[in-house]
Amino acid sequence: MDQTLRRVAVIGGVRIPFCRSNTLYADQSNLEMLTAVLNGLVDKYKLAGVHIDEAVGGAVVSHSRDWNLAREAVLGTKLAPTTPGITMQQACGTSLQAAMGIAAKIATGQVDSGIAMGSDTTSDAPIVFKEKFAHRLVQVQQSKTTFDRLKAFRGFSPGELAPQPPSVSEPRTGLSMGQHAELMAQEWKIGRAEQDQLAYESHKKSAEAYRSGYMDDLVLPFAGVFRDNNMREDISLEKIATLRTSFEKSERGTLTAANSTPLTDGAACVLLASEEWATKRGLAVQAYLTQAQTSANNFVEGEGLLMAPTIAVSRMLERAGLTLQDFDFYEIHEAFAAQVLATLEAWEDPAYCKKYLGRDQPLGSIDRSKLNVKGSSLAFGHPFAATGARILANLAKLLSEHGGRGLISVCTAGGMGVAAILEGKKAAEMRMAA
Repeated sequence: MDQTLRRVAVIGGVRIPFCRSNTLYADQSNLEMLTAVLNGLVDKYKLAGVHIDEAVGGAVVSHSRDWNLAREAVLGTKLAPTTPGITMQQACGTSLQAAMGIAAKIATGQVDSGIAMGSDTTSDAPIVFKEKFAHRLVQVQQSKTTFDRLKAFRGFSPGELAPQPPSVSEPRTGLSMGQHAELMAQEWKIGRAEQDQLAYESHKKSAEAYRSGYMDDLVLPFAGVFRDNNMREDISLEKIATLRTSFEKSERGTLTAANSTPLTDGAACVLLASEEWATKRGLAVQAYLTQAQTSANNFVEGEGLLMAPTIAVSRMLERAGLTLQDFDFYEIHEAFAAQVLATLEAWEDPAYCKKYLGRDQPLGSIDRSKLNVKGSSLAFGHPFAATGARILANLAKLLSEHGGRGLISVCTAGGMGVAAILEGKKAAEMRMAA
């Protein structure tokens, strides 16, 4: 059996515009958005009728009806119906984790092609009844007589009808992601002005990416929407400085609606393949996915809910024999400005790197001019499961245009982090030659 690992090519990706929840996509479902974005990928790379070995992804907030979301989305597209759809979820890292699994199978020869994807909507969030009333409904369904059905409602009170929307709080702590991020900001002494500046830069860089035409082949119009409706071209530091804090109302609070991502609806996907498969279809390789890592920390005991990417990146760099400075682009998901800034501080902190990363020396600082150069989640928005694919597609395009090497870092709920390394063609060839 041939044990030689194959290079994993990132052909490219596409997404629909991201929209704040309960606005322009209020009537769209995860299935509709995911199907649309897959068909956009089909059109972009001429895949109508083509068999893809695996289409993997899912949604974080989903209905019970979407238990087979990935497969149903595939069946609604112009892809060959023989394409398997595999539904999975790792919170905000879902589509990047999907890409990691596909990449491993491509590298080992199990598959030749795959699509990593994700979709999320909190506009179409599942609303359920309280457990007591739900049990009554099950009892009614199982009852054989009218009398038995009426017995199921004995002791019923109107309060049981109160709907239970999905919670964004961590089950283990009862705190929302924003509250956890606020704690991180306080621990790392990340000020309000610093966070607002990062948000300002994200919007400005995102707006420029659209203005320059860079986004034209990355964003597919959908439901009459042509660009992300959270992005503010005219953003003002003075104006966002006046916003009230969102998660901590005391004077210690620093997180606001401007320096935190809003609840967002949207979908994204990326095509990965072996070089042989790409060549046969006449598809150009944008970049190579060379390393990936997922990690978790003990956030329940206070390690910082969104700090696990620091661990993932450290382990990945060690395995790859690289330093934090060996990159031309850094794509650090902006769930909150505070999270990005705390991550950068942690990599520079000797005590943190020793205790949590097992390193005698800190990872050090990065060149901030290389960070999220086309904007990121604070401007675009963050449909949980779609963000990884958005970032992967964006970085692959950057490397196809400029060459070099790029690092991805994505924080997720549950105290987890997902990281990856992409290389442009020339960088990959130099590494292989060495």
